[in-house]
Order: sequence, then structure tokens, then C-alpha cells
Amino acid sequence: MSHKWTRGLSWLALVLALGGTIAAFTGMTLARFDTIGKLEGFKYLTLAAPVVAGALVIAIIALLLNWRTGWPARRAALIGFLFAAGFIGSLAVRVAMGADAPMIHDVTTDLADVPQFETITLPDDNMRGLSEPSEWVGLHEIGYPELRSVVLDRPVAQTISDAEMLAKERGWTIRAVDPEAGRLEATAYASYIRFEDEVVLRVRPDGAGRSLVDMRSVSRVGVGDLGVNAQRIRDFLEDLAAVR
Repeated sequence: MSHKWTRGLSWLALVLALGGTIAAFTGMTLARFDTIGKLEGFKYLTLAAPVVAGALVIAIIALLLNWRTGWPARRAALIGFLFAAGFIGSLAVRVAMGADAPMIHDVTTDLADVPQFETITLPDDNMRGLSEPSEWVGLHEIGYPELRSVVLDRPVAQTISDAEMLAKERGWTIRAVDPEAGRLEATAYASYIRFEDEVVLRVRPDGAGRSLVDMRSVSRVGVGDLGVNAQRIRDFLEDLAAVR
């Protein structure tokens, strides 16, 4: 195949890879700063992904052609390949990490007595994607059997104060905090787009001077969450238990 075709495919791969990456990053950045809606920003990413995937295929073909024809456009082909591979690779890793997560976006440590929000109002469609609450319970039990209440050897008020400190360190927006009542509500943020997830921490005395801690984390948009809410609960409770 001629040098003309090799150069053409090399530059096509570069343009598609750079264009798709820039479009996705632009949309996500606009959503991050609330210039556009969160889901609209995410749509930029979903639309760019197949374009960049195509660029990756073209870049591989272009590299092979460059090898056969004396590398007339190796730089364009290589840069296109690196951008496309980085984009698609990062997406693949993120999806793979949450591949086993159930298709729910509301996660808690206590299914029998779910912690309720008092200050934060959840969307009316919080059960979106499900036919009834029992379906959520079933998926939750299968997907996150390890999430349970934790007991900490400290008073309720101290536990909430420690939790507030950790929430602020994570950059969460505190919506309500009451150490005496054993309650903290906050808005956490997920991914570069900063999707808003609502969090409530409920702490009750266990009768022996210790704290019985339950937590709930809920995504405002989307059906599934790729396991983000469950991981947030695991990480937060682990760090809370480690506070001295």
C-alpha cells in the first residue's frame, strides 16, 4: 500500500483520537463545574468512546502499514495510538472494576432498618430501574453481603464528630450534623464529573457505652453505580474505625 494511504490513515487515527478525547474531556469539565447537566456531560464521554475505539483500530492498522512502508508517518500513528489506547484502557479498567456490582445505586449497611435522610431530600425516582423495593433488597443482599453495621468503642457524639472530620477531609459538603442525636448528612462526589451522591450516617448507643454505626450512600442519577457507593461506605467506615 502506498505512502499516501499510510499517511492518511495515520493522520486519521490521530485526529479521531485527539478529537474524541478533547470532546469527552470538554463535556465532562463543563459538567464538573455545572455549566451543563451531569448526565449531559457524561453523554459526551459515551459518544466519544466509540469514536476513539475506532481511532485505536485505525492506529494499529496505520502502525502496521508504517512498519511495512518505511515509517512515513510513524509519529502521527504512534501519538494517535497512545491517546486512543489510554482513553479506551482507562474506561475498560473502570468498567471492569465495577463489573460485578449489582444494578442499584442505593447502598446501606442495614437493610432491615434503612437509615433515613431528614435534611436531604432524595429524588422521587430513587427506585428507578426497579419494579419494587423488594427487588432492591434482593439485589443488595446478593451484591453486598459483607456490608453490615459496625460497632466502635467510643461514645455516639464522639463518633459523629470524628465522622464529620473525615467527611470534610474528603471534600464532602456537610448538610446536617447532630452529634447528640447521632446523625450526619452530607453530599459526596464521584468521578471527575463530580456526580452528587447523598450520604447519611446514623449512630446509636449499643447499651455498653459504644456506638452502633450504620451508613447509607445514594446516587442522585443513574441506575447502577459500578460499586461506587458500596466502596465509599467500606472506605469511610474503615477510616472511621481507625480514628484515634
